[in-house]
Amino acid sequence: MKRVLAACFFQTLHFQLKDDIPHDMAVRLVGQEVEKYKDDLSRKGIQYRIDSEVRQPDGSVILKVRKQNLSTPVGEYME
Repeated sequence: MKRVLAACFFQTLHFQLKDDIPHDMAVRLVGQEVEKYKDDLSRKGIQYRIDSEVRQPDGSVILKVRKQNLSTPVGEYME
């Protein structure tokens, strides 16, 4: 029999600008979307760790995150 002792997702997310709105507003909305994403993870009680958050020259954001898979223990992945 096997058991999962620890697991997590490694994700690279690209929060892209919307094309149909002015650039300044699109950049502001991307910042808000990133913060909402992090707030949602916390609110839902999901363990997570941001490995990097890089604003691109166009104003979009690339976020590298480790996050808990359902209620599976995360073990050493969050260290």
